[in-house]
Amino acid sequence: MRRSVVIVGGGPAGLSAARVLVAAGLRDVLVLERNPGAGGVPRFCGHRGWGMLDFGRFWTGPGYAARLVQSAAGAEIRTNASVLALHPGGELEVSTRDGIERVAARAVLLATGTREAPRAARLLPGTRPWGVLNTGAFQEMVHAGLMVPFRRPVILGSELVGFSALLTARHAGIRPVAMVEEGARIRAPWPAGLVARLAFGVPVIAGARILGIEGGARVEALRIARGGREEAIACDGVIVSGRFLPDAAFARASHLGMDEITGGPAVDAGWRCTDPAYFAAGNVLRPARHSGAVAREGMAAARAILRALGAAR
Repeated sequence: MRRSVVIVGGGPAGLSAARVLVAAGLRDVLVLERNPGAGGVPRFCGHRGWGMLDFGRFWTGPGYAARLVQSAAGAEIRTNASVLALHPGGELEVSTRDGIERVAARAVLLATGTREAPRAARLLPGTRPWGVLNTGAFQEMVHAGLMVPFRRPVILGSELVGFSALLTARHAGIRPVAMVEEGARIRAPWPAGLVARLAFGVPVIAGARILGIEGGARVEALRIARGGREEAIACDGVIVSGRFLPDAAFARASHLGMDEITGGPAVDAGWRCTDPAYFAAGNVLRPARHSGAVAREGMAAARAILRALGAAR
């Protein structure tokens, strides 16, 4: 199978790029998305605050994801499709429900986004009871209607995604007992801390060293140290939020050059990777930015691809 452009990742960056390419007249754009549905992380974020930078509207996450998919109409969006390998010149190995396929393209855009560092990557000590989730897994459980995993969790981390977890918790009738930050101050912009305390009734504890997660069958407490004292925060779950990493494992295993500082693919000023058949945009290049910002990057990368394809004719 050969296409003009293959986009790896069906989130805000990838779908926004597809939107630009289709509008420019390309009729053989293929979007590969490993999940059962396209739209990226916003699919499971039921609160408002999505779409302003790229559509000039405030939607819920699922509404924004649906609009992204609609805007890319004309491109083929193939879900449950995981890229196994990148080869020189724009050839990919893809795992689908029909087996392993080889796909070739004149240009490939990597837009796989980012992921939160899991418990293991943070070296969090303690036992391993049920009830330790990252924000994405928590939001998917709640908004996909699978289950309410806990009632009184601690949110570990104070980046903006931690406040997204707060909104999801409110939606599900869950009351977090605290937001705990290991740094000296919260990471989200002011007045996020005031919002957490006054609007949600959740205390924000900064400057806390994590001593361990405690529990048998499920989480019972988070033990911390602060101000020279140890204390245990009683809870029935821990939401491990933030500390994003580029979702670029297959790129690291390929021939492409990587940026040692960000952990994503190395690109030039025109979004081009070290193999000129490959481009990259969005959160795969760096720790997480807002969906509207990465959507704009995807659109800019698509315009760079159009210029490159025009020059190659």
